[in-house]
Amino acid sequence: MKTLVWAVVTYGCESWTTKIRNEERIEAFELKCIRTILRVSWTQKKTNGWVLEAAGVERDLLNLIEWRKLSYFGHMMRKEGDCLEKQIMEGTVPGVRKQGRPKMRWIDEMEKMEKWAMRYKMSFEGLLRETEDRRRWRRLVHEATNPRNEDG
Repeated sequence: MKTLVWAVVTYGCESWTTKIRNEERIEAFELKCIRTILRVSWTQKKTNGWVLEAAGVERDLLNLIEWRKLSYFGHMMRKEGDCLEKQIMEGTVPGVRKQGRPKMRWIDEMEKMEKWAMRYKMSFEGLLRETEDRRRWRRLVHEATNPRNEDG
């Protein structure tokens, strides 16, 4: 059942521009779903850690979203020529924007994913070059979204 709910919740997440507030709301929704499955009311004063331990799961919804976004990023950057979809995602569509603060673009968010770019000691341009090799890109995305515990 959880997989079905996640499929509905994450529909189209590849193109989202998520902000910190949105990530907090996604995590809250994930825990609310787990509490509902376990039939644990919020009035029972059970901690989030207790709920996750009782369910035997870890928080993984944000990792799923990040994995899908990174996979889609590689797919988009491998496209060649003047593809309209790629132009839209990069924010390079010709025209004039409205006055005021610019909206956050999808490509801006991809550039800010420093936590995994730093892991590979590459610049954003280096990561763009890595997308050209599909197998290598898939391995990088898998390593970035499935961190191993290095505790021992």
